[in-house]
Amino acid sequence: MGEVTIYHNPACSKSRDVLRVIEAAGYEPKVVPYMKAGWDREELKQLLADAGMTPHEILRRQRGPAMELGLLEEGVTDAQILDAMIEHPVLVERPIVRTDKGVALCRPVGKVLDLLENWPEGPFARSNGTLLIDAQGLPVPGV
Repeated sequence: MGEVTIYHNPACSKSRDVLRVIEAAGYEPKVVPYMKAGWDREELKQLLADAGMTPHEILRRQRGPAMELGLLEEGVTDAQILDAMIEHPVLVERPIVRTDKGVALCRPVGKVLDLLENWPEGPFARSNGTLLIDAQGLPVPGV
């Protein structure tokens, strides 16, 4: 099995669910606690480039300081958002997962399946009981 890295916030239910999926599939992921460790500017820029996303696209807009910091205003540049993300790690939406198949923001949770060679055996549900993989081992759309 290939390497899996998850940029994880244990306070986030979606991040916890994605980690559960990865571990249930048999992987031992590298878990990066970015809320404690913070972000390295070049690492974050590379992660976004590899995911094909911009700072605007990965910006956590709800339940964080984005509005208070003026980051939702028209004309805010990617550089300004990136600077704010370095200063306030909570501004980066999560979870982000890197595997040999690519990098993606795994929202919805089921998006992590696109990055894994192996999946958990079905049926497999999120912690809230929502089915993610059915009894036949197929992904449930939109979860």
